[in-house]
Amino acid sequence: MLTSCMLLLSMTCTANVVDVADAQDPDTTSEQAAPQRPAIDFYRWQEDWSVLADPRITREPGDSFKYIPLSKTDPKRYLSFGVTVRERFVSVDPALFDVRGGHRENYLLHRLELHADAHLTANTRLFVQLENALAPGLAKPSPVDANRLDLRLLFLDTQRDVAGGLLKLRVGRQEIAFDLQRFVSVRDGPNVRQAYDAIWADYERNDWRISGFASQPVQYRNESDFDDYSNHHLTFSGVRAQHRLTATSELSISFSDFRQDDVHFLAASGNEERQNVDMHYNGHLQGFDWDIEGMKQGGHIGMKDVDAWALGSLAGYTFTGIGWSPRLGVQLDAASGDHNLADGHVGTFNPLFPNGYYVTMSGYTGYTNFIHFKPSLTLTPIDNVKLIASIGMLWRQTTQDAIYVQPDIPVPGTAGEPGRRSSTYGQLELSWNATRSLAFGLEADHYVVASALRHAGGHDSDYLGAEVRWGW
Repeated sequence: MLTSCMLLLSMTCTANVVDVADAQDPDTTSEQAAPQRPAIDFYRWQEDWSVLADPRITREPGDSFKYIPLSKTDPKRYLSFGVTVRERFVSVDPALFDVRGGHRENYLLHRLELHADAHLTANTRLFVQLENALAPGLAKPSPVDANRLDLRLLFLDTQRDVAGGLLKLRVGRQEIAFDLQRFVSVRDGPNVRQAYDAIWADYERNDWRISGFASQPVQYRNESDFDDYSNHHLTFSGVRAQHRLTATSELSISFSDFRQDDVHFLAASGNEERQNVDMHYNGHLQGFDWDIEGMKQGGHIGMKDVDAWALGSLAGYTFTGIGWSPRLGVQLDAASGDHNLADGHVGTFNPLFPNGYYVTMSGYTGYTNFIHFKPSLTLTPIDNVKLIASIGMLWRQTTQDAIYVQPDIPVPGTAGEPGRRSSTYGQLELSWNATRSLAFGLEADHYVVASALRHAGGHDSDYLGAEVRWGW
């Protein structure tokens, strides 16, 4: 499901509580087509299992727990339980391009999530999800690799019709993600997904959606059960406006404030505060598709001012009249680095909360101080199966700053060394959505490092990931 998840990430992560349908006359209902069972969503809290109130839907094992009515007259009041299991085998040789004398590691990333979704009224519900994430075989699992048992999500949301539009409010531990999740994500690539203790509100009317949020991103530990936390030392807040330009295109702009205490960059240390302006435009038309995003960052780290930027773009054309529906795509990305580590400014871009799918799953490439060019070919040999072959070329935006791996970790010995070229990689991805609830994914990456990494002790590196994901 590696590449199939990428297709889902284009959704904006806002509450999707469905409207309550008026009670219908049985004769009228019988003339309408029966609703479809929902697919297992990337965001489990967006699923609507009230369709099981319709007796025409064929029942499957476990449906008595997927839809437990809480009202005899209102099918939108119900309780639903669910399970998500993801198992991924990883072989990496190794992270940081072997700069620190590592070795090949083979390990398993196991993730089990259990949730309950209680629609208490027509417009209000409570959602709770627990997570168990383990990394057997991994020598030194980080907080994003393992989390034995903890509360992943717990929020209350509600919605109301206001002045011809729909007002939504969500409070609690929740998911926040924008667009392709370049900079704000739920971090599905690693084993432990990112959650935010937040207040979220948005107002939707006609072709507009205005959103605002204040959050303390959850910080993860694996010392004991239920030990994750959030506090005022890391905050992320903002406002966002989205406008549907046409039936197939959308423009958005957001303003956000990111604050983190006691950080350490190559050019500065201290308390970090960044103000971010982000613009995003995406759409598709007659075989063409595109997704373009840019972010400008200001603020300060300690006594030094921040002046950083990033650009991300994807575009392609799909030949629908040819067998296997080939899509030719190109990806061009860039993010600033620091041109002088000793002056009074910081030019190193902070990718905030990036996802693990956008460049490669290997984590060998961070969205900091880089230029990235990646042509690709996508084939669909049969329904629900996609094969993608890509070649990526990577350079540093400035040689004065380091080469970075995901999310923004500098490779030791690369800052200030000559050579803008960092690496070239080949990537193969295979995804198969076998059923509504079962998916498989495979990704293989081979990185060939350039002189800047070789002089720092780096070597060519390989990544292999094989994944199965099942939901109920």
